[in-house]
Amino acid sequence: MSNQMPISLHGGTKDSARTQFAALCWRRQRGKVQVLLVTSRRRKRWIVPKGWPMDGKTPGECALIEAWEEAGVIGHQGEDCIGVYSYERLREGQDTTPCLALLYPVKVQKVAKKFPEARDRRRKWVSRKKAARMVKHRELGRLITGFKPPKKEVVS
Repeated sequence: MSNQMPISLHGGTKDSARTQFAALCWRRQRGKVQVLLVTSRRRKRWIVPKGWPMDGKTPGECALIEAWEEAGVIGHQGEDCIGVYSYERLREGQDTTPCLALLYPVKVQKVAKKFPEARDRRRKWVSRKKAARMVKHRELGRLITGFKPPKKEVVS
């Protein structure tokens, strides 16, 4: 985790927030767009992979690294943020921390069986509509529902 300074939402330290970079992992299956959700480690809620900024990495690169670590995703990230959602991160033995998560699309090419957090998480491919119902945060649900993948995919 880099030494990110808190971002103040309302001018006070009580309301300061941290930023995270999140991955909206997606694919086309039989012409339909699907997104990959993972469970959180402790509460087992359905979420998208996300994590803290990393020194020397772009936000999109951070999102791709988190997609690998939390979901075993191998793919290509977009560098354009498709939206921002907020949530409160509950840390063991601490108060909650307000967070702003910037969401980046990750086009999934392959999903590995072995990945760093495989023992801690489940993953599931679902439609955008179902994913929006499964995630707790309404803002994230709206971003998922509104996600429009590029019509023409660039292959590198």
